[in-house]
Amino acid sequence: MILPSSAQARAKDTDEERLIGSCIHQASLGQPWLEKTLWGLRDQEAGWIGAEVANTNGSYDLGPLQINTWWAARIATLIGRPEAHVRHWLRFDPCFNAEAARWVFLTALRSTGSYWKAVGVYHSPTAWRQRNYVGSVAGHLTSRFGQAVFGP
Repeated sequence: MILPSSAQARAKDTDEERLIGSCIHQASLGQPWLEKTLWGLRDQEAGWIGAEVANTNGSYDLGPLQINTWWAARIATLIGRPEAHVRHWLRFDPCFNAEAARWVFLTALRSTGSYWKAVGVYHSPTAWRQRNYVGSVAGHLTSRFGQAVFGP
């Protein structure tokens, strides 16, 4: 198990990053705004293939886009597979992980009706944590895509 403090220190593997990027592209379903969103989430989360990062509440964040284990049961029910399989795929299958990230984000977008609220909900149900997270993701989006990412 890797603790959150050491998660940030892990060096990026170029081949792994290319694979994750390909999975993000595929998961975006040809929607540029969604691909950029997934990149913003990925840059913020900074996970890797095989990641299992412990949280203080006893849950874990899994894989490149750090999907919280809280989602595993819901995803397992949705796709009709055992939760243990879903947890394994979230850790070790970057495309499954990116597709799960898309589903988590779009589920939040449908329920909130707000892009930035959905970005916050991706991270936490707690309002102050959402605000901090949104600011960080916005910074990652600007770093990767430039200020024009927020408008024409």
